[in-house]
Amino acid sequence: MKLRTTSAAAAAAVVLALTATACGTGSDSGSNGDKINVGIKFDQPGLGLKTPDGKYAGFDVDVARYVAKELGFAEDKINFKQAPSAERENLIKNGDVKFVVASYSINDKRKKEVDFAGPYFLAHQDLLVRADDSSITKVEDLNAKKLCSVTGSTSAQNVKDKLAPKADLQQLGGYSECLTGLENKAVDALTTDDSILAGYASQKDHAGKFKLAGLRMSDEKYGIGVKKGDDELRGKINKALEKMVSDGTWEKLVKQHFGPSGYKYEPAPKVEN
Repeated sequence: MKLRTTSAAAAAAVVLALTATACGTGSDSGSNGDKINVGIKFDQPGLGLKTPDGKYAGFDVDVARYVAKELGFAEDKINFKQAPSAERENLIKNGDVKFVVASYSINDKRKKEVDFAGPYFLAHQDLLVRADDSSITKVEDLNAKKLCSVTGSTSAQNVKDKLAPKADLQQLGGYSECLTGLENKAVDALTTDDSILAGYASQKDHAGKFKLAGLRMSDEKYGIGVKKGDDELRGKINKALEKMVSDGTWEKLVKQHFGPSGYKYEPAPKVEN
């Protein structure tokens, strides 16, 4: 009898362990009990920024909060995780996050690895120049000018290869370095998505110093990345995005985060169900 009792207890312990594993961290679902893991950028002012006091701010951050709330997660139940551009697909596929909202342009290559809800924003590749500089009004004006972007940027290389072959491309370690160079007249323009440029230009330290050229050199549809084949989650997020537009929240957030830069943003794009 003693042996049977011990065996029964051991079996019960195994069952409890398996149950705890199934209901625990949710490593394959991007959730942790009653919390949800969401991928955002930590270094993009206006879109996704982790502030010195450990808080999170930006348009993408607030979109993520809105969507999470519609999925049933209050703000204090959201666990934001850093989603660098090169790691977004891996974070989703590995189940480290439930979804990613991180200036995540929808394209065919990425759609082979993850699915997208949205789009929720339409950006364009553009240039940031000094506010008092009127010499750059079209892409061709970059010829013989110093163009700055971060090391490995495809947007800057695209300008030099296809649009302004005589541009002097300066690749630095980060956008903040480019902004310093732009302010000090070491470079003449900075290029990436206009939403990102507007975010930097909207910072208090940069107010009135820079302006967007408004050239719209490409279309970048921002979507919310989810695991491939998760049609249920994708559908719920799409409904949340549609509600965000219809109840006026989208317009309010865009003005809040991009308004100070004078950014002429596009109307909310139609969600592609």
